[in-house]
Amino acid sequence: NLYALWTAANVNAVERLGKVTMAALAQAFELLAFIGQGALQALPLLARPHRIRWRQVAIELRRAGVAALPIVGLLIFLVGIVIAYQGGAPLQQYGAVIFIVELVSMTILREMAPLITAIIVAGRTGSSYAAEIGTMQITEEVDALRTMGITPFEMLVLPKLLALLVAMPLLTVFADIMGLLGGMVAAESLFGIGLPTFLDRMPRQLPHSTFWVGIVKAPVFAAIITAVGCFQGFRVRGSAEAVGRATTASVVLSIFLVIVADAAFSIVFNLLDL
Repeated sequence: NLYALWTAANVNAVERLGKVTMAALAQAFELLAFIGQGALQALPLLARPHRIRWRQVAIELRRAGVAALPIVGLLIFLVGIVIAYQGGAPLQQYGAVIFIVELVSMTILREMAPLITAIIVAGRTGSSYAAEIGTMQITEEVDALRTMGITPFEMLVLPKLLALLVAMPLLTVFADIMGLLGGMVAAESLFGIGLPTFLDRMPRQLPHSTFWVGIVKAPVFAAIITAVGCFQGFRVRGSAEAVGRATTASVVLSIFLVIVADAAFSIVFNLLDL
């Protein structure tokens, strides 16, 4: 446990840093091994779709997608209002308040909608994956599945992955709409930019790739959240306290990797001039 190593009282700072670093590297290699093992088990199943548990996929899609709509919509709507207000005030001083359309649209579509959605899903859905699988580890249900000849990946991981790969792009589109709506409300009420003006200027000034840049990120974020949540769940050993630690670790690591992936996307898109 990285936290236990960092807070250990019987080691000096240098030794503590070394142990935490080695433990983090070991955990990173374990995560890569888990992803590789999962990919090897997924390929035969994807080649024979009738073996995939589609009923479970539908259940996971409702849990991860439909149930997350209210919180995603509310938060990104407020984010759109904040962006429009904070960005419009300086623009108004220079008589360029009309550029609030480009500011809100590009910020929401390219960055904030996919990133906020991924962070919410990591905290809401990824943590539930870790807690669910971790509890099954403690109650030995995972071992029971192996005894019956059912691989845990087929039963527990693949339905969650497929569901989130579908849910995340759809949630991102919904977040795009709600974020733009929040920006439009703030632009009209605070700066006098009417809804027709906003809707007319946005498609004319923004490149068509702006929308797709945000959508492309969503499946990658979904894969990261699912992999980390399930990985932390399978690592649970011992008592119920381990489930809590795994849940916390899954949220922290998922958000960290999502932000790293988002930064990598920004560099790649910049190099591709998108």
